[in-house]
This record gives sequence, C-alpha cells and structure tokens, in this order.
Amino acid sequence: MADRHQQLNGERPDSPSAATLLRRVQTHAPNSTQVVGFLTLLVSGAVLLLLTGITLTGAVVALVFLGPLALLTSPIWVPVAIAVSLLAAAVLSACGFAVAALAAGTWMYRYFTGRHPVGADQVDYARSRIADTASHVKDYAREQYGGYLHSRSKDAAPGA
Repeated sequence: MADRHQQLNGERPDSPSAATLLRRVQTHAPNSTQVVGFLTLLVSGAVLLLLTGITLTGAVVALVFLGPLALLTSPIWVPVAIAVSLLAAAVLSACGFAVAALAAGTWMYRYFTGRHPVGADQVDYARSRIADTASHVKDYAREQYGGYLHSRSKDAAPGA
C-alpha cells in the first residue's frame, strides 16, 4: 500500500523517505553564528530604515516651514552666496598658485645646485637643442649673408 501511495504521488519506491528528507534539511540548518549574523543584519536594516524615514520627514517639514522664509529673504542670500563663492574661488586659486610657485622654486633650486631633480635631463636636452639650433642659424647666416652684411657695413661706415 505504501508503494502504491508513492507511485500515485509520482515518487519512486527507492526515493528517500520523509525521515531522510528531514535529516537532509537538518544538516543544512544554519548554525548559531549565521543566525546571529542574520538577526544583526535584520536589526541594523530596520534601524537604518527608521532613520531614513525620520530624516525624510524632517526635511519635508523643514521645507514646508522654512520655504517661505527662504523665499522672502532670497534677495539677501543670493548676493551673499555669489560673494562667498567668488571669495572661495579666489582663495583656492591663490593657494594653488602658491603651491605651484613653491614647487617650481624648489625644482629650480635643486636643478641649479646640481641635485638632478625629476625632468632635469629633458631640460638639459632642450637647452642643448636650442643652443645647437642657434649655432646652426648663425653659421647659415654667415654663409649666406656674410658678404652682403660686410659690404653694407662698409657703406654705412666708409672708414671702417
């Protein structure tokens, strides 16, 4: 009869019985650490949800009561806010320029005292390239225009 009941429910006769299923569930039951962790998560989530609701309610109430006051005093607050913003931008810009000048001064001091700061190789390379280019331009000008300039200087100063 039990076999027939299992067959009617779609179970095979060799499938685990209810007692075996209960043992399986008990082996996967959470331990006390997991239960405490879940309860902690549940309580902290509830507290945070409560605090969120209180904050949102307070913000709406403050907006309702302080909104008309802010609207009436806005001709005072807008220029003050603009002035404070400009002052903050000026102070931050001045601080930024001061830090940049200090960094540049420190780099130059190290460079000129021979301590070889970062980027000194690139500066030396650029300086040598500029000097080489100037030398080449001077040599080219002497080759191309040397006679012309020499004859023009004699015209300007006949006794020279």
